[in-house]
Amino acid sequence: MSVVYLIPAPLEDESLQAIPAYVLDAVKQCNVFFVENDRTARRYLKKLDKAIVIDDYEWFIIHKAEAQVKNQFMQKLKAGKTIGIISEAGCPGIADPGQVLVEAAHQVGAIVKPLVGPSSILLALMASGMNGQQFSFVGYLPIEEPQRKRKLNQLEELSAKFQSTQVFIETPYRNNQLLETILKSCKPQTRICIAANLTAANEFIQTKTVAEWKKQIPELHRQPVIFCLMG
Repeated sequence: MSVVYLIPAPLEDESLQAIPAYVLDAVKQCNVFFVENDRTARRYLKKLDKAIVIDDYEWFIIHKAEAQVKNQFMQKLKAGKTIGIISEAGCPGIADPGQVLVEAAHQVGAIVKPLVGPSSILLALMASGMNGQQFSFVGYLPIEEPQRKRKLNQLEELSAKFQSTQVFIETPYRNNQLLETILKSCKPQTRICIAANLTAANEFIQTKTVAEWKKQIPELHRQPVIFCLMG
């Protein structure tokens, strides 16, 4: 029976200390890799172990796990291959296109083995001081400011009503604009956690009210950031 390993990747290239040692054992058992980014995945495996011969493995790019890639994945499962799925950063299947392949693995009865590793979503939630018993990850907010403001107000209302932490992200080059909209749109007492560069040497995690953030606004341009909101 085929085995599919869900292999965590570092959130930051030099943060291999966040990757458990047993991940390398799983990597060495794989014949095939389906990865979100071919170049960074290959570099990651060489950092795990310089003795790894990259060309000994078959490589496929997930992209959005379109029909062709899914068919290739199914063929490798039927051939009895041991497959590794690697996200660009963090854990496969969590805010990641690899989830479609994991679904396909279950459909054919393959063994799916998730491996422990860093998840920026969970690390931010853990460090936020907000409700970890009830939370939602809502992904990216709308780009246009009027829709983004409406969405933030909806999240604020949901959070206050259900005491639920709302977790969301933005592309690194739009972080400052998102924070600006948060500070203009949300209530002064609403708490916002900004978790930037998680696991890196310059990691920054702080939770403050909107009113407090307005007094000292951080520079977030081109930094990987997770935002948590508690109304």
